[in-house]
Amino acid sequence: MAVFTQLTKKDIENFLNDYSIGSLLSYEGIIKGTENTNYKIITSKNKYILTIFEKRVRSDDLPFFMNLQKELAAHGFDCPIPINNNENSIINKLKEKKAVIISFLQGENLTYVMPEHCHELGLKIADFTNITKNSKLSRQNSLGYENWVSIYENFKNINDNSYEEYLAVLKKELFFLKKNWPTNLPTAIIHADLFIDNVLFIKNKISGIIDYYFSCRDFIAYELALTINAWCFNKDASFNDENFKSLITGFNSSSSLNKEEKTSMNVLLRGAAVRILVTRLYDKIFHPNDALVELKNPKEYLNILKWHQNNKDINL
Repeated sequence: MAVFTQLTKKDIENFLNDYSIGSLLSYEGIIKGTENTNYKIITSKNKYILTIFEKRVRSDDLPFFMNLQKELAAHGFDCPIPINNNENSIINKLKEKKAVIISFLQGENLTYVMPEHCHELGLKIADFTNITKNSKLSRQNSLGYENWVSIYENFKNINDNSYEEYLAVLKKELFFLKKNWPTNLPTAIIHADLFIDNVLFIKNKISGIIDYYFSCRDFIAYELALTINAWCFNKDASFNDENFKSLITGFNSSSSLNKEEKTSMNVLLRGAAVRILVTRLYDKIFHPNDALVELKNPKEYLNILKWHQNNKDINL
């Protein structure tokens, strides 16, 4: 979450006139995140999140994201529920951009990740993919291999020596991934963005998962790879084996990986690291000066990628 589009109180009040969710009492921009503009709004009836969709989100994908959350909620999964306006429309316009209002979930982001949190998340990934593997909903991953290459092409000629190592490592790694990316692994709709910012906890139990705007059909094992990278490395770039084992134990409680998925995991982990690395580099290099957003450090994922290059076997 972040704030790229600045709104006034009047802007939000005018938008709320088309809804039956009460009158605006207060609002605040949410700076965490990197993709869309988000405001927490409190009305006379309840708390909500107002999201304005920015750069990487295609308008054509929005019905998929809304329907996915409704489908998950119908199965008892803790996620936001999209709110219809008075015309029974979920996806509307604000400041000439697509916008939605969704329900507000109680809970807080973690400040320190422990094995018990990773176990909880492993359980949730299994629950999520068990619900979605047979879903009729479908969306191609808009940040797959070809997209990583395209993003890399945008900045590979930058005239700045501070990026020299990044560019050299990425050029070689993208070639490796092209040759080794797996095919025909089990798929489901995956969240594809399970960072700590997107998982809410109350008393060490997950109270909700938010921000579904990268969700797509892809390998279930790739969802685990993205999550391992986000939750199982320490700040010094060392691998946290306890967190990893707890995550996998949680996942295995109601799901499992087959032999091919386990064999492919190192490649998936490297690809998952590249996916975050290229987008963080792009956001750092082409950062809008007027955006209220906490930029994520690409160095973190360069180090994670290097770790996987040097440690090809993790015990699944």
